[in-house]
Amino acid sequence: MARPDKAADVAEITEHFRSSTATLLTEYRGLTVAQMKTLRRSLGENASYAVVKNTLTKIAAKEAGVEGLDDLLKGPSGIAFVKGDPVEAAKGLRDFAKANPLLVIKGGYMDGKTLSAAEISKLADLESREVLLAKLAGAMKASLSQAAALFQAPLSQAARTIEALRVKAEADPSVIGGAGEAAAAAPAAEAAPAAEEPAEAAPAVEDAVVETPSEEAAPAAAAEAGETTEG
Repeated sequence: MARPDKAADVAEITEHFRSSTATLLTEYRGLTVAQMKTLRRSLGENASYAVVKNTLTKIAAKEAGVEGLDDLLKGPSGIAFVKGDPVEAAKGLRDFAKANPLLVIKGGYMDGKTLSAAEISKLADLESREVLLAKLAGAMKASLSQAAALFQAPLSQAARTIEALRVKAEADPSVIGGAGEAAAAAPAAEAAPAAEEPAEAAPAVEDAVVETPSEEAAPAAAAEAGETTEG
């Protein structure tokens, strides 16, 4: 039966594995107490560093569903459990290892996969989440400013922009999904023979000029009609 203190250690490490976004495994030899304090500070506020026993850690990893760490758990082991951005912790760990060669980065675990020492080094080269968010916010602000400037531009400027786009589309129809071809077909349609245009409609009846006989001409016309009948 496992001793109560060992069971408590396993439970604690298991919880660390389950609640961490990443775990970074190291081997340390001969680090002083002062150096260990410096190491913990270098990892940032969202990570903790614990010296662990390999046997208990293997049990805890298995209970937490973390696989692939058994080969890394050899020699004096210390693990950085990261609860936030893993980039900041990876940077701190890498920089500390450079200044203190007694600390060796062995590998880690993140997003359901094991990490090699080289992959942790690449992770440390990335920009932190805060920096990426700041850049994204800046890019979005710049895009909104450009869009606002376009909406506020005078109509003549907008027309010039549209005309430039039309010319470019004629040269390369793929620019706006074939609009260039449609634009190129427009002049041809305008140049069609005039004969194809519908004939001009005849004047309406109400517009025609109708001559009616005057009052003086009416008797003469009647007399003429009578003579013709008698003859």
